[in-house]
Amino acid sequence: MNDDNSRGALLSALRDLVAAGPVGARLPSVRELQRHFQVSPLTVQQAVRQLNGEGLVDVRPGAGTFVAAAPPTTRSADLGWQHVALGGHAPPDASRTLALHAEPGAGVVRLAGGYLDQTLVPEKPLSAALARAVRRTGAWGRAPVEGIESLRQLFAREIGGVDAADVLITSGGQSALSIAIRALTRPGDAVVLETPTYAGFISIARSHALEVHPVPTDADGLRTDVLDRVLASSGARLVVVQPLHANPTGSTLAAGRRRELLALARSYGAFVLEDDYARDLTIDGPAPSTLVSQDVDGHVVHVRSLSKPVAPALRVAALVARGPALNRLRAAKTLDDFYVSRPLQEAAVDFLSSPAAGRHRRTVARELGARRDTLLSEVRARLAGASVDTVPGGGMHLWVRLPDGVDDVDLAARARGAGVLVSAGSAWFPTEPDASYLRLTYGETPVPLLVEGVRRLATVLVG
Repeated sequence: MNDDNSRGALLSALRDLVAAGPVGARLPSVRELQRHFQVSPLTVQQAVRQLNGEGLVDVRPGAGTFVAAAPPTTRSADLGWQHVALGGHAPPDASRTLALHAEPGAGVVRLAGGYLDQTLVPEKPLSAALARAVRRTGAWGRAPVEGIESLRQLFAREIGGVDAADVLITSGGQSALSIAIRALTRPGDAVVLETPTYAGFISIARSHALEVHPVPTDADGLRTDVLDRVLASSGARLVVVQPLHANPTGSTLAAGRRRELLALARSYGAFVLEDDYARDLTIDGPAPSTLVSQDVDGHVVHVRSLSKPVAPALRVAALVARGPALNRLRAAKTLDDFYVSRPLQEAAVDFLSSPAAGRHRRTVARELGARRDTLLSEVRARLAGASVDTVPGGGMHLWVRLPDGVDDVDLAARARGAGVLVSAGSAWFPTEPDASYLRLTYGETPVPLLVEGVRRLATVLVG
């Protein structure tokens, strides 16, 4: 019997004992359960912990495990008053639209999401790094607000052109982006976003009551010719961009436009928020250098995270700025979290400084390349009338234009019914979309399932 079946049989038997026994009845010992079900002590302990977490048993160290009393019956809560207190200004919830955290269910192929799947997470070296980190003296004490020095130095070297003193450590990239957008603007200010763009930017801007001014993108990234006119007419002092493997389009800002963007920032006295989320997800390297490394006057504020390229639970990111802007970002960050957990920071340094980090990057690049090429080939072969204008050199998404007349939201809903999870493209537009798109993610799905997912999607599209 395999481990999952053994644990399932053990849990079922224990639930039966709990249901049949009186409150306070003692359950068989770990040794008795181990012998009867032919399982390891660890399997027994895991099952007991699960039942304890559900409130079905009481674990008394040294005495045993006992049937717990049923929780007292409580009246149904009347929460209607909260509608009045909260009012009608709910912030946009990007996670609901993008299904970033949704579990697709058994048998559903996932072509939506935003993180590496478990097969690509370097679990063993990360676990070893964290185990070493928690054993260090002072591991459970306070960390500096800015982050530990060794991690700030590491990020500074990776980013290029900045000092450790310019780096703040935050609890993941989303937190860094939210801090930056809120700290560099006031409610009602104009902000420039790419269109289409990462839906999280749209949610942050709207929740902060910013006036969004979209600027279109093409295969070479943000159209700086349009940006010039928008900056002149809107008075915006913040431009938010993903210049490398942009989400969702996959485009990379061309060299000439990079220079034009920095020149416009200088000319208009504006900040550029550079979200460098996909640098370590580059497939066709080498990637161009960061915008912040080419900026000498402090116009570029830079964000680089470990959650996307390493592991979703490694909520560690760098927020980089110079001058008074850095002080403002530091103050805003302090209001959010004071500091990031020291063990997590120490573990990040340990992992990133080890040979395992280089091996992980090479593995991810190789695997994402195979997945991208498979998904691209299947989309072009099976999705009649659909097109992919930009083949991303990195990241984990394909931006697929649908045939005229196909509604992306309706198609995504029907695809879910056919057993494949995709993302409707309209969520990535801060204003009306110019056509219907799907964002298909290959970072969370092995090659065989990519093939099956597109096959299922094709049956819905032609149906």
